Amino acid sequence: MEVITLKDGDRIVGAIELSTGEEDLVFITDDAQLLRYQASQVRPQGRAAGGMAGIKLTDGAKVISFTAVDPAADAVVFTVAGSRGTLDDSVQTTAKLTPFDQYPRKGRATGGVRCQRFLKGEDCLSIAWAGPVPARAAQKNGTPAELPEMDPRRDGSGVSLAKTVAVVAGPV
Repeated sequence: MEVITLKDGDRIVGAIELSTGEEDLVFITDDAQLLRYQASQVRPQGRAAGGMAGIKLTDGAKVISFTAVDPAADAVVFTVAGSRGTLDDSVQTTAKLTPFDQYPRKGRATGGVRCQRFLKGEDCLSIAWAGPVPARAAQKNGTPAELPEMDPRRDGSGVSLAKTVAVVAGPV
């Protein structure tokens, strides 16, 4: 049974069920680009369709987060910057928590806007998430990881992390 047709080099970065159809689709890449657009810009497709172009990627970039956010809800964007080429592929150095409404909507399949400015020694985002408050983070062992204070700057740099973040999500 074929669920979706993928061309060579294509990959699925996420699948979601929309609650109202009024949500914004949000893509975040490892090179700190965030693209937000209305779900209504996406045409429903049949089973054998080839999916859709979500975000235009720069050479070498990849999508690390795909979510749907209710634009009327109180929501945030959480990003963690790090460095490639380390033993675990991304040592985390700084994190940033920003109000979702700071990121403008753009057209589908465009490049997005910068969501975190890298500091010296940082060259990628290792974790990113957009969703409703309260955002919650945990370490690999499941213990809570403290999130930074809210930063209203859309493309500001992050602050030092006290503990490594393994996962982030919204309300339960």
